[in-house]
Amino acid sequence: MNEKFEKLCRKRDSVVIFRSLGDDDVISDLMYLIGADQQDCEGFLGYYADFVNALYENGIDLSEHILGAVLENDNLYVRKIATGQTPDRLVSECLMSELMFFQELSQLTPEDFTAELDYDGYLPRWKNSQVDIAGSYMERLKLIGRYGYGKYAKHKMFIVREGETVPVKYPDTQRLCDLYGYERERNQVIANTKALLEGKPAQNVLLYGDAGTGKSSTVKAIVNEYADRGLRLIEITKEQLKDIPCIIDEISCNPLKFILFIDDLSFASGEDCFGALKAMLEGSVSARAGNVAIYATSNRRHLVKECFSDRDGDDIHRNDTIQELISLSARFGLTVNFSKPDKKNYVAIVSELAREKGIEMSEEELSVKAEAFALRGSGRSPRTAKQFVNQLYNEK
Repeated sequence: MNEKFEKLCRKRDSVVIFRSLGDDDVISDLMYLIGADQQDCEGFLGYYADFVNALYENGIDLSEHILGAVLENDNLYVRKIATGQTPDRLVSECLMSELMFFQELSQLTPEDFTAELDYDGYLPRWKNSQVDIAGSYMERLKLIGRYGYGKYAKHKMFIVREGETVPVKYPDTQRLCDLYGYERERNQVIANTKALLEGKPAQNVLLYGDAGTGKSSTVKAIVNEYADRGLRLIEITKEQLKDIPCIIDEISCNPLKFILFIDDLSFASGEDCFGALKAMLEGSVSARAGNVAIYATSNRRHLVKECFSDRDGDDIHRNDTIQELISLSARFGLTVNFSKPDKKNYVAIVSELAREKGIEMSEEELSVKAEAFALRGSGRSPRTAKQFVNQLYNEK
């Protein structure tokens, strides 16, 4: 092993703050490669191939990959900065030393590894670029509230799996400019979201109304619109409501802002998770975690499927029970109704979508055909309008 790699190996073994970067496949395989014996050609080539394979899975520029991994890393230093603490001088010195180490790693070229290798066959190569890892990291810390750190820096939409938030692999990419109609309703949700982003008291929001009117699309489009300002979404199911306290504990000190999103929410009167959500909605969620708000969509104004059997029986306080069930929606500070559009608004949505698709048809003909399509289907709605226009487009 040459002197350069010996020094890098010693620095590698003494990494403290960024130690979890060893979980990154590219960096992990690179760490093994710098310690490999070039005299053992067969073994060395195996390490080399493992590293390049891992890099190619993520790109071809080693410098950019290491920079991205460092900027997104969840570590003790960034957590202190995120909570407004000032790290000790010794910790800051350690940070700078490690940033310089990763700067060295980012500039390693194929020639660094093959110069003394007794092998004349083909070896895959990679790119390097000029990066300033220390400078970029310091700038990122200044904008921590916008970019965040860890998995929340790299992704914007998450689901909950086995009690842990995991990134959505293929998130919905819909933007606000893709949605037509319902400007008044949508603006209420946007205004509340901006309050959350600005650190003002934000309400929990219930978007209710007819199917296909764009309730879920509104929430996801808002997240896409404001993700670059530090907004993230965590989608949870009704069965996962019990996990909300743990999720809030995890993200409450994060500088980013989070929407806990519950889609298509409704309850039967006897469901246990009813009480869990009710407890979470008591008072303002912002009072407990200023960076979190709950957004839910439902086809039901009162969220609860109430049966006549709920009104009978031997419950002495039956009326109180019923009132408890139907009062859940009142615990949302903001309720927004997305009702089915009338014919005029429905045709207006169709016209906008048709124009976007480049469909040339008179307004009268478009209106007649759109109305007929709605009558044959599930009625007027933005979803129906989109389905109709897609059909026209495919028939072109």
